[in-house]
Amino acid sequence: MGTAQRAWVVGLGKSGMAAGRLLHRLGWQVQVADRQDNPGLRHQGQELAALGIGVTLGQDPLVLPDPYPDLVVVSPGIPWDRPALVQARALGLDTIGEMELAWRHLQPLPWVGITGTNGKTTTTSLIAAIFQSAGRKAPPCGNIGRPGCDLVGEPLDWVVAEISSFQIESSPGLAPRIGVWTTFTPDHLDRHYTLERYWQIKAHLLAQAQIRILNGDDPVLRQRLPDLWPDAWWTSTRGRPALPANPAQGVYIEDGWVVAQEEPILAIDQFPMVGNHNHQNLLLAVATARAAGLPLAAIQSAMTQFPGVPHRLEPVGTWQGIQFINDSKATNYDAAQVGLAAVPAPVVLLAGGKAKEGDDLGWLATLQARAAAVVLFGAAAGRFQARFAEVGYTSIVVCPSLTEAVPEAATLAQQMGVPTVLLSPACASFDQYPNFEARGDHFRTLVQSLLTVSPM
Repeated sequence: MGTAQRAWVVGLGKSGMAAGRLLHRLGWQVQVADRQDNPGLRHQGQELAALGIGVTLGQDPLVLPDPYPDLVVVSPGIPWDRPALVQARALGLDTIGEMELAWRHLQPLPWVGITGTNGKTTTTSLIAAIFQSAGRKAPPCGNIGRPGCDLVGEPLDWVVAEISSFQIESSPGLAPRIGVWTTFTPDHLDRHYTLERYWQIKAHLLAQAQIRILNGDDPVLRQRLPDLWPDAWWTSTRGRPALPANPAQGVYIEDGWVVAQEEPILAIDQFPMVGNHNHQNLLLAVATARAAGLPLAAIQSAMTQFPGVPHRLEPVGTWQGIQFINDSKATNYDAAQVGLAAVPAPVVLLAGGKAKEGDDLGWLATLQARAAAVVLFGAAAGRFQARFAEVGYTSIVVCPSLTEAVPEAATLAQQMGVPTVLLSPACASFDQYPNFEARGDHFRTLVQSLLTVSPM
């Protein structure tokens, strides 16, 4: 027998674990490396080591292993321009992301690929709910749910994948049957450097798709894409005249109804999620279902019963008449502005974490109009405090972490007679948490602890 091919997996998160397990199952000799070392990673490493997979922790993988691997697989959190990865591509080594690896083994199936700056998680969840209602096996994967590699070998009808710019960048071959683009605003510029580069990465996924579904309410998409893709499906919450293209291939809201291809589908008041942004997500999901040929009854059933998405405007408890809402998924200014605009005002806002570059003016204007007070936490607290001072907003409390911030916000809301405490951080979570889910879970736990304490 010949020597097994060697694979080097960079990054030991969920994606790295999934890629390592899949390659091992396929007979590869696998080595996994992560520059961090903590109890959680050590536990994951032990799981892989028990399978016979080599694991290296706590050493920054700046250089390729010797001998060179036949395949390099990169987790989404690893910058694509890390020197070892640049070297690997320069040497002609097969260097891909975990989603590209999943694509190579799942591509006989039709894919729905959902991307966008904001809205993609809710849209992906809505699409997956319709497929499930229609009896199709298509669990959400990628940047939501399970890594794509974990689905290889399962009996599936479709792959429904939320795909971030990090995943697109390292998955040049991924070509979905249906591509969905939710929104486009500045984000991840610390990773992609320029807005145009970020645009090119997002556009690549849609260029690879057979059917393209686009949010016609997004001003950048409306400006740049109608002439490029004249056969695309477009959606709009503002009615048939607002569509950039032929209404016969559009999905829109008119006279209180969701209309798809000029056929009424669903009364909008039957959809349980509030906010114009969620109506946009709904239209994208309905368009996807129609493009996939799913039955009308499945669309109606799924959309009237949709329970919402964890960490995105998720109610987690009520204390002393104050509602606590978890919007940990709001990791940039635009998403946080949407969250602030969607909940009952006034609010006590919890914001902070690892700050991102971007235009904060819209967020600040909404904050000034709707936030009675802001409790800042995490690494961005000082930066935000200085920024608020520049615009004249002074109702601020600073706490080191959420642990102190949640009871402080509860006390403020009670004193001020405010009905809502909103965690909508406008920041990444990586200063204190591994991901936004962990941050939201911690918030939920802190709120539950608050509910068990009797009022003074």
